[in-house]
Amino acid sequence: MSQTGITLHSTPLSGHGHRVELLLLALGLDYRFASAPADVRRSEAFLALNPLGQIPVLQDGALVLADSNAIMVYLVKRYAPDSAWLPSEPLAAAQVQRWLSIAAGEVMHGPSTARLITQFGLKDDAARAERISSRLLTFMESHLAERAFLAAEQPTLADLACYSYVAHAPEGGISLKPYPAVRAWTARIEALPFFKPIPPSPLPAKG
Repeated sequence: MSQTGITLHSTPLSGHGHRVELLLLALGLDYRFASAPADVRRSEAFLALNPLGQIPVLQDGALVLADSNAIMVYLVKRYAPDSAWLPSEPLAAAQVQRWLSIAAGEVMHGPSTARLITQFGLKDDAARAERISSRLLTFMESHLAERAFLAAEQPTLADLACYSYVAHAPEGGISLKPYPAVRAWTARIEALPFFKPIPPSPLPAKG
């Protein structure tokens, strides 16, 4: 399928950007990575792309789209509509959507927020982020006990949306040691042929 030029505006450490980049790699799409650190996100040029000043932003020719989950849905519908990444069968589609919601909810307010507090100095409630992370990971551990992937027998957008911040939860002081099924799931994602890691950040010192 012809492409008019895809640009992903993000940063190498962004889990939101990482999920989109993993999908671009999975679909074999050529793209340009445009670094968008905080100073860039405050610029007029970037705010013209996304007035909320958030990453990631995808440009595909004349199209400009923000929000990582929305971008992933677009990419599958545009470039791989018959693939398993976003099933068309109603129940399977609903199961993927459930995990996209969890990625925007519990994953964001749990492991992602804990990592932002620890690594980037976000002023937020660390105890709340830890509680949400514990509840989320306990749920995921039970869910993955007899499943290889979150929403289907093969990886879907659900897995890409949840992987990055869950896998990097230890960078926010959230241990994955009590969750062997979750760790096995992250290893399965990392074994996919297109996988590209997020650069590691230092683990916080134990108190």
